[in-house]
Amino acid sequence: MLGWGNVRAVAGKLALAVVAPILALALLEGLVSLVLAGRDFSGWRDRTLVEVRHSRYDAELGWVNLPLRQIIHERLGLPAALDNDANCAVLGEWWVGAARGSRHAIGITIGTGVGGGLILDGRLYHGASDVAGEIGHTTIDTEGRRCKCGNYGCLEAYASGPNIALRAIEGMEAGAETRLPSYVGGDTSKITAQTVYEAAHDGDELALEVVNDTAKFLGAGVSNLLNVFNPEVVVICGGVTLAGDHLFIPLRRETARRAFKPAVAACRIVPGELVGTAGVYGAAKTFLDA
Repeated sequence: MLGWGNVRAVAGKLALAVVAPILALALLEGLVSLVLAGRDFSGWRDRTLVEVRHSRYDAELGWVNLPLRQIIHERLGLPAALDNDANCAVLGEWWVGAARGSRHAIGITIGTGVGGGLILDGRLYHGASDVAGEIGHTTIDTEGRRCKCGNYGCLEAYASGPNIALRAIEGMEAGAETRLPSYVGGDTSKITAQTVYEAAHDGDELALEVVNDTAKFLGAGVSNLLNVFNPEVVVICGGVTLAGDHLFIPLRRETARRAFKPAVAACRIVPGELVGTAGVYGAAKTFLDA
């Protein structure tokens, strides 16, 4: 019998075999912005029409109503499958990562934006029009910050990487004492969320405050998800996991304060295990399930 390490290794080789030709095509075509292997992208898609309906790369690539799966199929002469980056990342974590073995799981991906995916009864849930799992665009403050989507108070407007950095910069501009500028050679425009996490680990008070507030914002979002879906596990994916216990301890505490106790008792809130590769595993699983 294969041990778990061997199972993951086999899955990894399968993921690479499925994805590598698509990545090669993307590079040959100069589509470097298509980061995750050509079938795992950021944007809305209609799987029934195998089209990219909208993409975060519309401005650069003009990808609106683009039959991407058909293009890949025709160029490579191989079957192809299509899903977005967050769904693939969550599917990867459910298949061979932090949510493996569960029937009901939710993943939240945090990077330049905040995305998500829903595994319900052992299947990735897409919803009636393929937009299920847009967790970053759930509202946590009806009169809050303006989001890129045009709405106000979206979770993404507070907890995405750029907005974590922005809140730290705003704190400095308001007069908070901090060593953050020393991490970027005095150029505060270079402060990123990772800078904030590093400073938090070093005990910087402003950075700790920003990370703690991020945990509270995420806790509000996660508690809503627990009360609606009652999952066994919530996986937090992306660079935000670098904040470690500075994030996860207050996140779990805030979720426990807000969500129904039976939902909290049934659910683990954990960091993703497939750092940098969850989307690749998920893209392979998407292909296998197509």
